[in-house]
Amino acid sequence: MSELRPVKFGVIGCGAISGAYFNATKIFPTLAIAACADLDLARAEAAAEKNGCRALSVDALLADPEIEIVINLTIPKAHFAVTKAALEAGKHVHLEKPLAVTFEEGAGLVALAREKNLRLGCAPDTFLGGGHQTCRKLIDDGAIGQPVAAMATMLSRGHETWHPAPEFYYKPGGGPMLDMGPYYLTALVNLLGPIKRLTGSTRTTFPQRTITSQPLDGAIIDVEVPTHYSGVIDFENGAIGQIVQSFDVYGVPPFSPIVIFGTEGTLAVPDPNGFGGTVKLKRGKAEWEEIALTHGFTSNSRGIGAADIAVAIQTGRAHRCSGDLACHVLEAMIGFHTASESGTHYAMQTTVGRPAALPALAQLPSDVLLS
Repeated sequence: MSELRPVKFGVIGCGAISGAYFNATKIFPTLAIAACADLDLARAEAAAEKNGCRALSVDALLADPEIEIVINLTIPKAHFAVTKAALEAGKHVHLEKPLAVTFEEGAGLVALAREKNLRLGCAPDTFLGGGHQTCRKLIDDGAIGQPVAAMATMLSRGHETWHPAPEFYYKPGGGPMLDMGPYYLTALVNLLGPIKRLTGSTRTTFPQRTITSQPLDGAIIDVEVPTHYSGVIDFENGAIGQIVQSFDVYGVPPFSPIVIFGTEGTLAVPDPNGFGGTVKLKRGKAEWEEIALTHGFTSNSRGIGAADIAVAIQTGRAHRCSGDLACHVLEAMIGFHTASESGTHYAMQTTVGRPAALPALAQLPSDVLLS
């Protein structure tokens, strides 16, 4: 591991999430920031000055031979075009979720990366955190027996009360499923494996939203996407899942965001939008017990997926936050809407293996590189 070199990356899109990726260079020695770009040149220059890198135009960044990985942090509707341009420029890519806003676009990116023998990775990478890796180990070790069922729930009132620019959450590429669904569905695939078929119902409860946050207080948003999803998932291993994702409700009760039920016990899984959290296990008729986390990366470790790609480039192994995984999740998210409109089950066209589990904490090298 000590022989691995830092791989230089460039960031396209210097919005709020970019800080976590710039910070990743302090956590993962296989990543080194080279440059950043943004449609707002002043924002790119500010980010570059703060993080000790160059501010470039998007075209210049893609043409820079020093940059091996492009990290695409643009808004969802730009994901396809920017990622496609980066792959065509010969760059490996890791991007924020979702992979694209249509299944056809996502599948096209996977095919292009394969054709060019490039790595394509996509957030979320939170399932590599200590909370979810501990749950993965418990399931793999048989702590709950054979998985029978799962519940995954994200209930909120939406972004217009707090987000400075919430409009895109209610436009094509937004909504609770494409925004938050990647965390929950990626976590479920990591824990239970690929999805065979699904069905669901969707609704748009409020045709308009009023922004009450600054700087757009009082502005009206026309809602163009479903804002409440309820779905049923049949996994290839026989487990049945339920998922609810909503921007329409108040009063979320105190329960685990994800619960996995097995033949011998039940596992309460922490928030998939974080890296640590509390893991609880109920074996048979015994009382609930809190399980000590067996894995590292329990604090904010966003960028671990890109760091994993940097290792994979040098070792030849598969990377965990793969384009295939992101495309499978994207197809499922679109599939819920398709099923709702058609009134039928949606049979998945893609499948994917579970990403390799991380080694337990005691086995991780001191420099926190991934095996």
